[in-house]
Amino acid sequence: MTSRERVRIALAHRTPDRTPIDLDSTPVSGIAAGAYAYARRHARDPGFSFGTGKVGDLASFASAIVLAMVALLVAYESAMRLYAPVPIRFDDAIAVAVVGLAVNLVSAWLLNDGHHHAHDHGHGHGHDHGHHHLHRDHNLRSAYLHVLADAATSVLAIAALLAGRLYGLIWLDPVMGLAGAILIGHWSIGLMRNAGAVLTDAVPDPHLAERIRERLEIGDDRLADLHLWRVGPGHTAVMLTIVSDQPQEPNHYKRQLRGLPSLSHVTVEVQRCPHGAEHGLAA
Repeated sequence: MTSRERVRIALAHRTPDRTPIDLDSTPVSGIAAGAYAYARRHARDPGFSFGTGKVGDLASFASAIVLAMVALLVAYESAMRLYAPVPIRFDDAIAVAVVGLAVNLVSAWLLNDGHHHAHDHGHGHGHDHGHHHLHRDHNLRSAYLHVLADAATSVLAIAALLAGRLYGLIWLDPVMGLAGAILIGHWSIGLMRNAGAVLTDAVPDPHLAERIRERLEIGDDRLADLHLWRVGPGHTAVMLTIVSDQPQEPNHYKRQLRGLPSLSHVTVEVQRCPHGAEHGLAA
């Protein structure tokens, strides 16, 4: 089993022949790894009503906060060095930056590949693979963005150091640091927004909600209430109420939703119109 295969299998929450070692370990990668371990350990815990899929999103939000703090620290240090320049050992600094860039590019390659193979996140339910964003693993993405941010800042640092060594443009190093801080901050805000939407049960895909409505509103059947939220990468829960003059059993409406992407938990309540019986059915 190759190193890449071990990382891919670990990201899919399966057991590799040996435990992969994170040579570029940071708080962000530690948060991501801890979240995967916790989600896998409690995947069948009945205390989690909808599984442990959101553990990754919680870790992703925490990682985004760490990235934002890193961006602020880099911006502060760069501003201080721009105000009060310090001597730079260019050859040593360039060598370190090149090694760091190589490590981060390899890590980004592994994580980006694992992103397309890791789909099992604490759910034992079969589901169809649909839209990419419904299956996006924000925890894996946070780790990927972290190493990508490190790689980007390494590129900026190498360019600035070469300019300083060859042309004496010492001020360019802190300027590139400020540019890197802005880039990292931008990525962290986007990650907070995406993970936060999952944690607050935002509708994951308006188009999916519309397709549910189209499949259920046939004849006299009307969709009176619809709640759609993501419970994990590739897993969406739906709770809905059908009102009809001639209502069917709940399983009838569940069959109408077969084939839609990512639906793992479907709850259907059926109500008869006021001129019918007062009591409804639910399943």
